[in-house]
Amino acid sequence: MTSFLIRGRPRRATAHIRVRVAHALLGVVTGTVWLVLPLMTVGAPDAVPAARAGTTARSAPPRPEGTSTADLVLPLLAGVAAVALAGYGRLRRVRRARTRTTPGTVPARPSAPSPEDAERQARAALRLADDCVRTSGEELTFVRERFGAGRTERFERALRAAETESAAAFAIWRRYEQGAPREAGARRQALAGVTGRCAEAGRRLDAEAEALDRLRGFGERGLDPAGLEVAEGRSRELTARVAAARETLAELRARYPASASESVAGYAEQAGDRLLFATARLDEARRAADAGDTGRAVCRLRAGEGAVAQAGVLVGGVERLAARLAEAAMLVPDALAAAETEATAARGGAARAAREEWAAGTGDPLDLLRRITRAARPVPGAGSGALERAALLVARCSVEGAEEYVSVHRAAVGTAARARLAEAVRELGAGHAGRADVVAGEARELAGLDVRTHGRPYADVEGDTAGLPGAVLGGILLAEDADAGPPASYGGPRTRSRHRA
Repeated sequence: MTSFLIRGRPRRATAHIRVRVAHALLGVVTGTVWLVLPLMTVGAPDAVPAARAGTTARSAPPRPEGTSTADLVLPLLAGVAAVALAGYGRLRRVRRARTRTTPGTVPARPSAPSPEDAERQARAALRLADDCVRTSGEELTFVRERFGAGRTERFERALRAAETESAAAFAIWRRYEQGAPREAGARRQALAGVTGRCAEAGRRLDAEAEALDRLRGFGERGLDPAGLEVAEGRSRELTARVAAARETLAELRARYPASASESVAGYAEQAGDRLLFATARLDEARRAADAGDTGRAVCRLRAGEGAVAQAGVLVGGVERLAARLAEAAMLVPDALAAAETEATAARGGAARAAREEWAAGTGDPLDLLRRITRAARPVPGAGSGALERAALLVARCSVEGAEEYVSVHRAAVGTAARARLAEAVRELGAGHAGRADVVAGEARELAGLDVRTHGRPYADVEGDTAGLPGAVLGGILLAEDADAGPPASYGGPRTRSRHRA
């Protein structure tokens, strides 16, 4: 079958040929008239009457032989007409080329973005993709609890695929930050790869958002009471855990130096703030559902679920740190013994200082393990296992702490901190515990700087809007409107803000 593109070309070629033939014929006719016209005037009587006798010197002098002005007028007009027609034809061709929509024509390429613009686009795409992955994972925990793992498998697959694409994008970006590749064209391609991976992550989540809403019954049969009960039940459980977290923090401060629990300072209060916001939104969701306002009920439910999920992260951070400190305290003696055996003489001073600090009871167990493992250089043989376990424990604690902090402050955390965190996760997965600990520490420090620079939006609200600043800072509400925007939901950039009151 002849393609549409091939069929279109002869018609354009024929049109061009016709124009050229017409111009050629016009030129031939003009030239012929120009040549023949003088011959037609040979032998014709002089149009000027003879001068009468007695004409004085005032009479006009005799006309010289040759071509008269009248002989030149017609050829001149013909030439001007030919030039005008040729110019008009060229103008038509230019206009037709600019506005042509015929298949097969190549449109003008849009100007490529500058390197600075391409970098800004890549950073924005990374943040957006990371936020979509985090929010989707949070909502999916409620759906899984309501419907079971079997009915949520397709959404889990989409989330895992999005996580893979996002992780690959961060890996490309991190290499780009470190100067690889070096050639300008390859660096442009790297940035295009970052934005492309992020777009694919969002597409995977967008493709399943509607199906997830159907499973939850949003917009069809009203708000599912069982789904609302899941969120309310988790909120009540966390309320009790917040009180326990406060007691745990008090115990940690009494047992260890203040630096040991500094990373989770204020987490119990922030968790209580998120639960206060969640309680108000879940109550609104139930009232809206009873009134038949499904759209408002879904909007409030998602806001409440997001706050409950982040309260769980904050309370879990306190509980996790307490467990890690207890594990580290048990491991310190073995790590010290291994370090004193395996460390070189030049590095033995660090191990001895750590032992003295531990004996005095003034040391942070995790910090002691970090210093011990960095000072000692394990070699194959006795004692190396304790150091490896110590390094792994420290790295896990660092990565977990940075992950929690970014999750509950995501609206303020920039690309640099997220990229370091993604790198720390990769290093930990590859077994590079020391490197993972260092990079996770950088991620936590950068994220803290972002939050301090960003400040707390809506910080002066009271009453019905209590808890709103934390909800906005945590990315629970997207802050797109004056009322702090819609709640973030499972999905990519196209669907994550779909639930509006």
